[in-house]
Formats: sequence, C-alpha cells, structure tokens
Amino acid sequence: MKNKKWWQLSAVVLTAGLLAACGNSTETDAETSSKDKTKGENLAEEQVLNLVEIAELPTGDTALATDTVSFTVFNQVNEGLYRLDKDSQPIPALATEEATVSEDGLEYTFKLREGATWSNGDPVTAKDFVYAWQRVVNPDTAASYSYLFEGIKNAAAIMAGEAEPETLGAEAVNDYEFKVTMEKPVPYFISLMAFPTFFPQNEAFVEEQGERYGTSAETMIFNGPFTFSEWDGTNLNWTYEKNEDYWDVENVILDEINVEVIKETSTALNLYDSGQLDRVNLTGEFAKQFQGNEDYVVETEARSSYLQFNQERDGQKTDLANENLRKALAISYDHELLVNEILANGSQELGGLVPADLAANPTTGKDFREESGDYLAYDKEAAVEYWEKAKAELGVDSLELELLGDDDESNKKIAAYMKDQIESNLPGVTIKVRNVPFKVRLEAQTKQDYDFALGGWGADFADPVNFIDLLMTDSPYNRSSYSNEEFDKLVDLSKGENATDVDARWKNLLDAEKILLDEAGVAPLFQRAAATLQKTYVKDIYNHQVGAKYTYKNAYIEAH
Repeated sequence: MKNKKWWQLSAVVLTAGLLAACGNSTETDAETSSKDKTKGENLAEEQVLNLVEIAELPTGDTALATDTVSFTVFNQVNEGLYRLDKDSQPIPALATEEATVSEDGLEYTFKLREGATWSNGDPVTAKDFVYAWQRVVNPDTAASYSYLFEGIKNAAAIMAGEAEPETLGAEAVNDYEFKVTMEKPVPYFISLMAFPTFFPQNEAFVEEQGERYGTSAETMIFNGPFTFSEWDGTNLNWTYEKNEDYWDVENVILDEINVEVIKETSTALNLYDSGQLDRVNLTGEFAKQFQGNEDYVVETEARSSYLQFNQERDGQKTDLANENLRKALAISYDHELLVNEILANGSQELGGLVPADLAANPTTGKDFREESGDYLAYDKEAAVEYWEKAKAELGVDSLELELLGDDDESNKKIAAYMKDQIESNLPGVTIKVRNVPFKVRLEAQTKQDYDFALGGWGADFADPVNFIDLLMTDSPYNRSSYSNEEFDKLVDLSKGENATDVDARWKNLLDAEKILLDEAGVAPLFQRAAATLQKTYVKDIYNHQVGAKYTYKNAYIEAH
C-alpha cells in the first residue's frame, strides 16, 4: 500500500486550505439538493435566475476553451467523470463511484453511469472520453490546455508530433468502463476529472459540425444539467434551460437561467435594483457603497492577477527583455492602494505568482504563499534605480509602452491606476493604455502582439504547479517568451523525478517561483475576490476556488 498512499495524501494536503475557505459540509450535491427540494412550500413558483457576465463567451468547444466564462458555461451544460461539490471537492458524476487506482498510481479505472445521454439522444459512453481526450492532445486541434494531459501515456509524444493520437493511454474497455494508463504519477489527477477540458465529446456530432463545432449554441451538444440557447457566437447573451434528459434531473430545480454580458457596473446595478437581475458584481466605489447591504457578499478566489511582460515581438527582443526595466515597473506601484481604494472588493495584496490558501506544505501544513514569502514589493526609490540602469543598458532617455487590458469597468480602472503610478514614479516612462474586448485581448497575447498586459490565472486544480508551469519555456501559456533553464529544470523535476517525493517536489516549486520573481518574469498585482450583490432568495450557487467558477445545478429560487 506504500505507493498508493502518497497520491492519496497529496490530494488531501493540497486541498486543505480550500476546505477551510469554503466550509466543511459533508453532504453530496444530490443530498443537499434533494433536501432543499423537499421544502416545496419554500420554493418560488417561477424557478428562473437572471445573471450577468462581464466578458463575451469566446468558444463553445471544451477542447479550445481557456477562460473563466467558457468553463462556467461548460460546467452547466456538460459533465465529466467528476464534478465539484459545494466545498470544491471532486465527487463522481458520470463515474458511478470513485476510480479504482493501481498500487503504483499508474492506472485508473472508471465505471461509467448507464443511462446518461447526449441532448440528441445518444448514450454517453467511454468512447466519448477516448475521442475527446485524443482530440485535445492532437496537435492539429491546437488546444492550449493539452499540457494538462502530460503524465498520461504517450500524451507528450503525441503533442510533439512523435506519436499518433490513437496511442494515448485512454481506453474504452467497454461502453461503460474507461481506463487511463499513466507514464508517471500525477498527484492531482482525480481533481482534473472535474475540469471541462477532460469532459467527453460526441464524435459523430463534432465531426458532422466540422469547423463550425462550438461556434454557436446550434453547433453544440450537451450532457449536463442544462441545455444552451440564444448564443450565435458573437452576441452578448445566452440562456440555460433545464435538461429534462439529464440523468440527475430530479435534483435540478432551476428551469431557466438568463445571462447577459454587461461591462458597466452602473448599468448592471440599475437592472438589479429594478428586479431584472438577481446577482451583480461590484467594483471600486460601488463595492464600498454597498458593504452594509444585506445582499452584499464577498467571494474569495484562488486567482492571481499580475503584469505580463512581453520579451519578444515579431521575432525580435523587446525592451522588456531587459530585466532592470521589468523590475522598475514591477515595484513602481502601490499594491495596498490598488486593493483598498481602486478595487475595494475584498481582493488582497499578493506577493507572488501562486495565490494564498491554494495549497499547503505536505509535511508542515504551511501555506505555499506564506512559505515562499513576498517578492517585488512597492519601492519608489529602488524602482527609479532600476529605471536608471535600464536606460543606460537600452541607450534611451525615455520610453513609451502600451498596457493591454480588457474593456470591462474593473480592468479600465486598474489600467488607469497603473498608468498613473508608473508615470508618476518613473520619470520618462509614458504608458499608453489599450482596453479591448476579452476575446481580442486573448488573441493579442497569443500572438504576442503587445508590450505588457494585465493578466491573470485562476486555479484549475489545487496545486502550485498549476501557476508555476505557466512560465516554462515551452508552455502554451507563456505568451511573453520568458525563459530560464534552471526554472524549467525545477518544474520538470516536480512533475517527473520528484512527483512522488512530496517534500522534494514542494521545494522544487518554491525554488522555481523564487527564480521567476527574482527576475520579474511577471509582476504580482493582487489576489482577486469578487464583491457581489445577490438577492437573498437566490440559494446554493456554488462558488468554486478551483476549476470552473460556478455550479448552478443545485441552485434554486426561494419563495419571496
């Protein structure tokens, strides 16, 4: 049993902080929902929820998604082997029970639920998982999240074009038994089973749609608690409707959820006040204004916001390849003022890339952020010194840089604040702000067509590596050309040779983050929280710290 225990221990330790943050309920989703549903006299006659998003939906294809909006959608309209419960813990969904895991952690067997169907009536089978996973790792798909499949047999070779997708270690033993073979142990593998990139896909439907697949509600197919409509691929609204063919439909209470993209808080507040919205996000002065309101809620997030410095553009090194320039920018702004006055929504100062309360030392229980310490603290005098060195090395007296960010109200305020701070504290630096729609910002960063950007990452699973490996030289999310050989080596060790040595692995990740931040590969901004107003009659929207942000399966409207 020795080898089996290491991966069980890792999963427990790495999620302990999240349990503390989210509560300690031991009820399953079905138990909680059934209990609520028996309170028939307490349910509103109309089970319709009206929500707001602050960004467009970029894609309806689980293989291509990289963003919070898309993952939130997929978590309602599709389902994988596991889903996250109220405490953000993975529990069996399409799997009928916990996976059977070999003693060495290299083989996982999942028994699938018979009777689960797609919205076209086809049964959901193990072959749907095999097809979906092979499609993600196929280089032709260009799936940014394919790196999460590393560790599965042949995944790395397939992604490198050295093996065929059919050789992936994912096998349909029969229609309702799915086996996964690993090349190396992955301590957090079960947590990934609740992540949308690992959801099944209906091969016949996907192939029939071709390039149109996932470009509108009409070209999507569903197997989750809700179906999806009213989205044409470019518009700013969509609708979820209860999926009457969902295997657990008796525990889905909401009949309909209407979502509208609204980027201005004042507009959303007017709709909230008039009863047209049941929930709205607050920023800045609005967050301060409503802190005493009974509808006011702060949701913590395992999400880091940071500056990304693009070091290469069109094949040429940029000015931001200069380490002293990056350091000057990284310590030229006041973090405390940013979180307390500009955001004022419960967000916290952040001294590194990995957020607080994500993962704990497997031996001591100490939080990663606390143990790693704080880097790149605000220091005006030191910032000027770095700027003077950068000017000498670059041979310039002044510099204009463009700051890229999303065009929602919060990001506009952050960008304006950063412009003011940097220009005030670094004489000779001029910042030109470019706020664009979310999808446009993603495209610009993917092409590395920017100077520096307001970036961020939310935890897909509860492990520091989920943040740190973003900056590996060959990572698809390294959209800045940061590269350090020792950094790469440490991250590789944490995922390979030291994967089952929890203490050595932990030290690898601490050391890697130190290298990254000592070089100002990124510059921490804040750990995000969301201040919201939510009608008191809205119950059981699950807010997740990792993976997809929200689960609406168990939500309901109380009589009011």
